[in-house]
Amino acid sequence: METSPETITPEGGNLAQKPKKKIWLLIILISIAFFFNGIPNAKGRPFYSPEHPSNLKRERGNTNRDDSSREDPENAYDKIILEAARRHEVHPALIKAIIKAESSYNSKAVSKRGARGLMQLMPGTARAMGVKNSFNPSHNINGGTRYFKHLLDEFEGNIRLALAAYNAGVEKVKKYGRVPPYKATRSYITKVISYYREYRSEMRMMARS
Repeated sequence: METSPETITPEGGNLAQKPKKKIWLLIILISIAFFFNGIPNAKGRPFYSPEHPSNLKRERGNTNRDDSSREDPENAYDKIILEAARRHEVHPALIKAIIKAESSYNSKAVSKRGARGLMQLMPGTARAMGVKNSFNPSHNINGGTRYFKHLLDEFEGNIRLALAAYNAGVEKVKKYGRVPPYKATRSYITKVISYYREYRSEMRMMARS
């Protein structure tokens, strides 16, 4: 049997061959590590390859969570608001302003007095407006808008009096014949009107663009 020259070379030849084997082994290990995204970058973190199957799976799994975290809560319910505005003939900017002042767009908000949801409906008001679930954005916004429309009709379209009644109650407004002299109610009206003007201005700008 013939013997390869490498097997009969002096010990020095074997020493020269071993580094070559180590280099090839190192290259193979690096290639495997790179394929599985295990090679650290300059900051000590693994390189990220979106094309890798495991990362594509990770991206798909996180899509909903990432979108919801980036979504602007002030625009999350616009479709529902526009539908309620058309149905009950209330300006959508005013509905958005009430939601902003009442719950800051927190659909799970509950006040100390028991008002619930985006437009902070009391249980009795919710039942009267046919709201089955006050924590459901669609139910709450439609019920709250319907109630506010009722208040606008009650006070002949006077927004300030309707807001006062929404905050302090119809009987309080009728008792004083004007906005009740409550600091909280007056502050509430000022806040809503400010938001209303802001949202209305934004909507006009969007309509022009």
